[in-house]
Amino acid sequence: MSCRNTELKISVTGFIQAVNIHMSPASGMLLDETPLFDPSLLKELDWSSNTVSFSPPISPSQPGEGLVLRPLCTADLDRGFYKVLSQLTVAGDVTEEQFKANFEHMKKSGDYYVIVVEDTNLGQIVATATLIIEHKFIHACAKRGRVEEVVVSDVCRGKQLGKLLVSTLTLLSKKLQCYKVTLECAPKNVEFYKKFGYSASDETYMQCRFFD
Repeated sequence: MSCRNTELKISVTGFIQAVNIHMSPASGMLLDETPLFDPSLLKELDWSSNTVSFSPPISPSQPGEGLVLRPLCTADLDRGFYKVLSQLTVAGDVTEEQFKANFEHMKKSGDYYVIVVEDTNLGQIVATATLIIEHKFIHACAKRGRVEEVVVSDVCRGKQLGKLLVSTLTLLSKKLQCYKVTLECAPKNVEFYKKFGYSASDETYMQCRFFD
C-alpha cells in the first residue's frame, strides 16, 4: 500500500509482553521485547467509533487467528521487520546498531508509534504502520498526526490487515488529541482512505528528494 503523491487530510476536533532479552545471532547485541510505546494505548482505543466494517470482524485486540497487533520492539529486527518494509520501498542496509539507536531515539522522543502485526505461529512480522506526532505552534500549540509506511506482507494480504492498521492509527491519533491526522497516497487509493474519514486536500504534495 504505497503512500505517495496526493495528500489526504482529516481534522480530528493490547498487549503487554514480559521482557525476554536475547542475543541477536548476527552481532551479539541485546534485543528485547520492550515496546516502543505503552501497549495500553492500543487497549484503550474506542473501537466503537471505527468507521470501516470488517468481515469477519477483527480489532486491535483480536486481529485474526495466530496474529497479534502490538507496538514495535527491538526483537522484531530478527522477526523479519525489514523484510516487510522492503515490500513498500527501499529499506536500505541497516545494521543492528543503527536499528537499536533509531529505536531508542524514537522511544525517548515519545512521538513515534510504530505498530506491527506478528504471526505468532511463524514468529514473523507480517504488517506494520507508523504514526508520527508533530508539535505545532499554530492552532494553540496543537499536535498533528501523520500516518506513514503502511505495508502488509504479500503472504498476509486479503486478511484486512491494511484496514486494521489505518483504523488503529487514526483512532490513536484522536486519542492522543491531534487536531488532525494526514497521510499521503497514490491517486488510485483515494477512495480506499475515504472509508476511514479522510478527504482529499486541495493542496499539492511536493517533495525534494536527496537520497533514495
